Amino acid sequence: MKESLMKKTAWAIIISILLLSTWFVFEMAKNARMETDLDEYMPKEHPAFVYNDQAEAWFNIKDGILIGIENPDGIYNSHTLQKIKDITEAMQDMPEFEAADIISLFTADNIVGTEEGLDVKSFYKGVPQTEEKIAELKQNVRSNEMVQGRLVSDNNQVALVVASINDSVFSMEFYEKILAFADSYEGPENIYVAGVPIVEGTMAYLGPKDMKTMVPIVILVIVIILYAVLRSVRYTLATLFVVLFSTIWAFGLMSLLGIPIYAVTIMIPVMLIAIGVADGIHLYNHLDLFMQENEGATKVEAIKDMLKNMWKPVVMTSVTTAVGFISLLTSEVLPIKYFGLFTAFGVLAAMIFSLVLVPAIILVFGIKRKKIIHKDDNNHAGFAYRFAEKTLKHKVLVISVTTVLIFVSLFGTSKVWINSSFLENFERDSDIVLTDAFINKHFGGTSTINVILESEKNGVMIQSDIQKLMDEMQASVEKVETVGNSFSIADYVKRMNKVMNADKEAFNVIPEDNDLIAQYLLLYEMSGDPENLWKVIDYDYRKANITFQLKSDNSKELNNAIDAIEKYRKSFEEKGVSINYAGSGYKALVFTGLILTGQIKSLILSVIIIILLLSLMFKKLSIGLIGSIPVVLTALISFGLMGLLNIPLSTTTALISSIAIGIGIDYAVHFIDRYRINALETKDKLATTRETMYHSGRAIAFNAVVVILGFLVMLFSVFPPNRSLGALVSLNMFISFIATVTIMYLVLYKSNIFFKKKI
Repeated sequence: MKESLMKKTAWAIIISILLLSTWFVFEMAKNARMETDLDEYMPKEHPAFVYNDQAEAWFNIKDGILIGIENPDGIYNSHTLQKIKDITEAMQDMPEFEAADIISLFTADNIVGTEEGLDVKSFYKGVPQTEEKIAELKQNVRSNEMVQGRLVSDNNQVALVVASINDSVFSMEFYEKILAFADSYEGPENIYVAGVPIVEGTMAYLGPKDMKTMVPIVILVIVIILYAVLRSVRYTLATLFVVLFSTIWAFGLMSLLGIPIYAVTIMIPVMLIAIGVADGIHLYNHLDLFMQENEGATKVEAIKDMLKNMWKPVVMTSVTTAVGFISLLTSEVLPIKYFGLFTAFGVLAAMIFSLVLVPAIILVFGIKRKKIIHKDDNNHAGFAYRFAEKTLKHKVLVISVTTVLIFVSLFGTSKVWINSSFLENFERDSDIVLTDAFINKHFGGTSTINVILESEKNGVMIQSDIQKLMDEMQASVEKVETVGNSFSIADYVKRMNKVMNADKEAFNVIPEDNDLIAQYLLLYEMSGDPENLWKVIDYDYRKANITFQLKSDNSKELNNAIDAIEKYRKSFEEKGVSINYAGSGYKALVFTGLILTGQIKSLILSVIIIILLLSLMFKKLSIGLIGSIPVVLTALISFGLMGLLNIPLSTTTALISSIAIGIGIDYAVHFIDRYRINALETKDKLATTRETMYHSGRAIAFNAVVVILGFLVMLFSVFPPNRSLGALVSLNMFISFIATVTIMYLVLYKSNIFFKKKI
């Protein structure tokens, strides 16, 4: 093919990729959306979530938006009481809420005893104006355990409005609306907004902003490092275009398929920008070395040699990297699945662009001819040769250090734990964390676990012995440090028994008589709003819902509460009652289990597939095993460090092993492939090691520097887990690089794998 025709073809390739990328950009602008509902992160078919959906339907369990109204001088004054009333009524009028789901001091039921029997009435309808009326209201609240400490703080300085909301209602627009609504009521009282939906909204709000900050920084860093490595503006821009186009195509495909952007998938651009430069670095490194050795070569000859020698390692490294990410499909957590799938797609797109776009750009814009440096005068070659020789000389030291690292990492790995906390995604001094801490300080807690009791017989849940067991369990679990309040049908029964006996504290207990309990509930149904009752017990009295409030959504704290609950499982089962769980706190806990299970599956699967792929590529099982050494060591050391530094596995940091394997395997593939080529050419082991360290070792070092600095950009993230991920992945890349050019190199050398006879 004539050079002019080749150049026309190259222009056609460049223009086609530009046009398709532009189309993807328009698709992203039209269809891209951020998923704000954390329930959508979880597999709907999982038994725990199926049961949760049933329980939510039975008892109208919903996450609540909590609005705290603080008056340091106390809430018992006309102005603050009026504000509580105004906020409550305004929220009842919002189309996103159902009026019955707004609970505050203004709407709460006050169960009282009268001469006629039981009465359920409001604490106040009109705002009390006189000191006497305000004092009466204060006394009514303080004497009601169902309200004091739940809707009014024990120090009487904060009142709470709880607005339950359906998951389908929440959106970024509604999130901004609620914050603006709360802000409009500021002064002189302080207004605080908390709750699971607010945490979700804040994550969804800050996530895109975070990426808008980090992506330009990572591009700038990559450009600077690429130029420092490649010493050419055109080479730098060509490599940058490869990663930008691959990122656009990955997100464009997501938009075309109607897949939303999750908190985890937001990181795909940083991943692809940092990862995608590898192919370009290796291609241009080979091009430079070819031109050094062939001064008179034309650009067509250079391109042909580059593709002839580099297409195979580029394809192999891209496929193995993609495998590392595709292995995340074993996870049941949807965002992690999508992260793995579309990052893998982006990696393969970068491979195609590297093999097509880079040669096209070289054809159109030419080769930068650098000053010819003979190998004897080349400092890089001298350093590479010395490194190869000294590694062989000090092999005992290398093996000893590696052995120590393995044992220390195994110890650290045993300490790795999983955390489902969404609040710990934020800085400790961020507004959302401080607000949550304020509400937790004054009330039962912003996180909940719902314990669902079930029996096959009607009427069981209102039997005295069952009610007493509920009450005993609540009192016991509330002794757990982070458990605040609990609420169940037993609280209703105790309150009714007390008020029907002249408010004497001695009667604040579960009655012995089953019929009396049934009568109390009948009286309540006749006097109050039975809808409130159906939130804690079903119509046939076969199921009951006990809500435990926790002051932390940390997985360790949730597990502590569940451990305390589980102590009562046997006692309930002896009475024919089963225990199950529901609620946002429990869902988050199941979520963490899925993360761990997915990580284990992903890690094992990716290592097995990579060993098989390398074995097929090099037609030797031993090569597959040798090639896996750096990534296995990296994954082990990574988990060991997480355990030793008390960094938990989360939806973000759970990606570390797949990233480490996906990227780190590149170094091994390039090194082994170049070692094989040099072995065939030189037939000499020492010459092979020296030339391999110079050719591939040099490119791997450049690649590692770019990737490490690219991921270090994540230290600028507003989310602590993202910063941990960036630091750990950067460290992983350094470990993979060092492991490749030391321990794997030594094993490769000692195995004589590419030499028929021992040398």
